[in-house]
Amino acid sequence: MKKGISRKLGENIKRIRMEKGMTQGDIFRALKLDRGYVSSLESGKRNPTLAMIEKIAGALGVASDELLK
Repeated sequence: MKKGISRKLGENIKRIRMEKGMTQGDIFRALKLDRGYVSSLESGKRNPTLAMIEKIAGALGVASDELLK
């Protein structure tokens, strides 16, 4: 069965974050978000807006499409 887009997005956020040696704290502080929100994104429980995907990509230093592959 195919993974949902939210789950795939979350996996990509977590993978890229970890590859760059960043913590969830680094992300939520950079974006001024709640830590629980970042955690729920990574677990695929939340669906961010396109604008938020762009902000997350910027905080991770990657293009937005990298998060959606």
